[in-house]
Amino acid sequence: MGRARNILVFVVLLGIGLTLFVMLFEEKLIYFPYRDLDVTPDELGLRCDDLSLIAEDGVRLHGWFFPYDDSKFTVLFFHGNAGNISHRLDRVLLMQSKIQTSVLLFDYRGYGKSEGSPDEQGTYRDGRAAFRYLTRERGIPENRVILFGESLGAAVAVQLALERVGRALVLESAFTSIPDVGRVHYPFLPVTKLVRTRYDNLEKIPSIEMPILILHGQRDRTVPFEHGHRLYEAANEPKRFFPIEGAGHNDTFFVGGDAYWQVWREFLESVGRDSRR
Repeated sequence: MGRARNILVFVVLLGIGLTLFVMLFEEKLIYFPYRDLDVTPDELGLRCDDLSLIAEDGVRLHGWFFPYDDSKFTVLFFHGNAGNISHRLDRVLLMQSKIQTSVLLFDYRGYGKSEGSPDEQGTYRDGRAAFRYLTRERGIPENRVILFGESLGAAVAVQLALERVGRALVLESAFTSIPDVGRVHYPFLPVTKLVRTRYDNLEKIPSIEMPILILHGQRDRTVPFEHGHRLYEAANEPKRFFPIEGAGHNDTFFVGGDAYWQVWREFLESVGRDSRR
């Protein structure tokens, strides 16, 4: 009896300890910023403008704008929760060669050369700052901006789309919500009630009124494939879902190959036709 009681006490204390850990270090479990820029556009021969963006709360952000001559659309790229913009330059190269678009790539607060530290509302402010730059300073028409988010960046893109800005929305490796992801990785903790950070894409997406493309790797172990499919089912038409066979969380465009980029091209063509009506 005494041994059983000791085991029970240990389990309870362990649960309390883990709960406190999640509550105290929540943001460190969600955001994994990297300060150093490992490669620059110049090193890859990419033409770009180095930018300083100001969020509505005064935080200064760093970004790169990659123009593409005669581009029909500009992709506003919201990256995931790890690394920084220097780790997405391969994607920019492919976007310009495969779908011929201009691209704005920027770092959230706390990432790369951007000031501050990340949190949910802060990343939304950062997204607005990037959009304002494109439409006000660059003079790019709002209906020529494609909101593209990968993983955590998909949640920032969803929030902007909810605010009815941009022409279309592309989500890749997107989760339904942070609590849902937490349940996948910490099934033994009551994460739904613990975490303050929500990024509730599933709740928001039914209110979005613009074309949506959702891409998701079928072998994604970070954000299960089911998340992408649930988002697709909740979204309004026009919409398209592209499952990427054999792809995990970070290799979608590599594993997807030509078929991946063909889906992008078809989506942009359909969006372009609709915008002329």
